[in-house]
This record gives sequence, C-alpha cells and structure tokens, in this order.
Amino acid sequence: MKDLRQVTVIGLGLLGGSITLAVSRVLAGVKTVGYAHRPSTRSKAGKLNVAHEILGDLKASVSGANLVILATPVCTFEQTFSEIADALPAGCIVTDVGSTKQLPHRWAARELPKTVHYVGSHPIAGSEQRGVEFARDDLFDRALCILTTTKNSSRKATETLRYFWSALGCSVKIMSPAQHDRVFANVSHIPHITAAALINASDAEDLKYAGKGFMDTSRIASGPANIWADVFLTNAASSIRGIDRVVRELNKLKAAIKTADRERIEKLLEAAKAKRSQLIRYKMKKKELLP
Repeated sequence: MKDLRQVTVIGLGLLGGSITLAVSRVLAGVKTVGYAHRPSTRSKAGKLNVAHEILGDLKASVSGANLVILATPVCTFEQTFSEIADALPAGCIVTDVGSTKQLPHRWAARELPKTVHYVGSHPIAGSEQRGVEFARDDLFDRALCILTTTKNSSRKATETLRYFWSALGCSVKIMSPAQHDRVFANVSHIPHITAAALINASDAEDLKYAGKGFMDTSRIASGPANIWADVFLTNAASSIRGIDRVVRELNKLKAAIKTADRERIEKLLEAAKAKRSQLIRYKMKKKELLP
C-alpha cells in the first residue's frame, strides 16, 4: 500500500463515486482520478468533489495509476480493457466492481498486457439507486468484498487489494471466478430475478394495496435494467440453474396447497424460517448486520 499513489476509477456512478470519496477519506496522500464519458456526469462529479481530478479522456485517466478500478456495467469491460491496455503503467493493478467474474477474467487475460496484474473485486455494497449524486464515503463500511483469483494471479496484487478494500471498511474473502459466479447467482442474481418476476406477475391496480412486506420483498426490482441484464447474460448458466431451483421450490408449495396438505406447507415454511434465522445470527456475529 505504501506504493499506492494514484487510484483511477472508470465510471462515476454510485459505486465509482463512493470509492473515490472513501479513498480520499481513509488513504491520505493517494490521488483519486475519476473517468466518465458523459459531460453531464463529469459536471456533477466536479460539483460534488468526488475525486481530485475528473477526466473525459480514458487513456489519460489511467496513465499515472497504480490501481485502476472499473465501475461500469460488466459488458463494457472487454472493450475498456482493450482501450486502456497500452496506456497502463507497468506493475499497475487492474480490478473492477462487477457482479460476475468468469468472463471478466477471460477478457483481462486476453486484452491486458502481461506487465499489469488483474484481480477481480466484488464489494457487496450499494442500493437500487444509481448516479454519482448518491455516492458516499461510508458505503463500504461493514461490507463484504470478494476478490477473485486464478492460478496466474499475482499474490502481491491480491494482497494489495485485500489491504485496499479493508482500508475502505470491507471484510475480504477470496474465491475462484467460478465459485463466485455460482454463489452470487444464488444470493444476488436470483433474488433480483425473483423480485422482478413478482412485480411483473402482479396487477397494477392490486399493487396499490401493497404493504411494507411487499415493498421490502420487491425493492431490488428497482435496480437499473441495463446493469442487471449484463449480470444475467454474463452469468447465464448459473442464473438458469438458480431459476430452476426456485421453480422447484415453488412447485413444492404449489403441490402442497393444491392437495390441502397443511403439514407439508408448514414444514416447508418452517424450514425457510429456520434457515433465515440461522443466516441472521451468522450475519450479526460477523457484524454485517446490526442488532
């Protein structure tokens, strides 16, 4: 970390802006550079002082960086890797905050020069909001951050990123790209699919009577469609398997209700209740949830 002098963030939305703000708060002396291709975003970011320097030239933004973080939709990564490749300083670490990892690792191996080091990052933080105006410097406090590595990943780069995300407030775990995509299909991607399906399956007039429980359950359906489409398409196999698992569980309840099997209904509901209670206890123990 002592060699970290400039962090460049490509994409100044909620996550990108929050990274630059957090770095300015906790890593004194580290320069933050933000890149945004839209002039309107650069104007907002400048007024909010989210970075020391805000640029509209992609190559110029990374030319002096020790760490480059992509905070744009996942499907933009391949082209971005290609465009910045010859502007990256030797020894630079490249990472991202995308929600899927197998394809980004393949793109990085193909497009980035051997003189730089790619490690995937996935901070589990954010909200259904988007835009730099929602950025805040404490977004990563108590958050979990997953680093993804392969047999070719640099140990030094991985450790640098571990320290970096820890400094921003995260607890850090390391997974392979394949394990990451399997796990987060289950705990992140499928919940979004389910929330969207729940909303789409409901009558617009009926929704006016929805209470807090429905609003809580469906909240993540408000996420940006383009970003979530990227997630599902870059993790298609795991997403499809996850949908199949949810359909099987729904069919279990459907069959029990259809046959008026009260005992079976209660057994399925109690199993869900017990598993969720166990999850809450674990998250509180890890201080990822407050009492």
